[in-house]
Amino acid sequence: MLTFDNNWRFDSPGAVAPGVPNAFSDLINRICGQGNRHAILEHFKSGFAAAAGVPHHRSSNESWAATDLERVMEEAAANAPLFIEAFYDGCQDLARNNADMVVPDASRINRVLAENSAGYEIRPPNLVATAHHQAIPVPEKPPALEEQAQKLIEESLRGSDRALAEGNGRQAVQEVLWLLETISTAFRGSETQDGSVQGRYFNRIIGELRKDGRGSHQEQILAWMVALHGFLSSPTGGGVRHGVDLNEGVAVKINEARLYCNLIRSYISYLISEHERMVQAAGRSRLR
Repeated sequence: MLTFDNNWRFDSPGAVAPGVPNAFSDLINRICGQGNRHAILEHFKSGFAAAAGVPHHRSSNESWAATDLERVMEEAAANAPLFIEAFYDGCQDLARNNADMVVPDASRINRVLAENSAGYEIRPPNLVATAHHQAIPVPEKPPALEEQAQKLIEESLRGSDRALAEGNGRQAVQEVLWLLETISTAFRGSETQDGSVQGRYFNRIIGELRKDGRGSHQEQILAWMVALHGFLSSPTGGGVRHGVDLNEGVAVKINEARLYCNLIRSYISYLISEHERMVQAAGRSRLR
């Protein structure tokens, strides 16, 4: 079973892309060449019937099994996540129970989804809605940051993506908000026009950087960053850092979480590039 937003199991986010059912049918026919065709068709028919929310009845012969599978796949196609899960799980179950049988893996299924612009991607054990959430990229290996810092960045971003795929918006935002605070500490000791950054925590560090960038785009960007951080940290705001006020707080919805994650990712990318600029500037200054 794949992991995705549980609400999709009861309220479809949309039908599967038109070309996917035929592509999956073609793959099923290729799998059938490795064993009992009738039994394999029934195996997949059972999975798609469950996805469609209809009972599974064994067909009297192989020909009827193929016809009935086509019909039940058409019904299941109304819910893209369940349709994709039915095929993926069907393949996985066959592989587990038949050591010599070769079935499409996640990468092969993802190729079908990508070729048909399905808007989904399997990242075991998750099914990710790429059309609904395209994450803002963060530099993979920031040159001015230590290897340990790079590892923290990668782990936190993966954790946030995983939480979004599972429908846990608060945890997804919490991961990248923590990362934003962590990245800010890289500026401690950095040279500014007024001396150097002495703050130890996010608000103080960003405040000192804002003074350094007074009257520039940087000052406004950092002001937005502090405002978002403050709202998300507050119990009566996003409540992802200090808990939600039970009387006045409002829980973060998944669509809001996606937006916050992308905003914070963009701020993380900005801080990384700004840190690199300051490191290079300090290096040139020492060479003079």
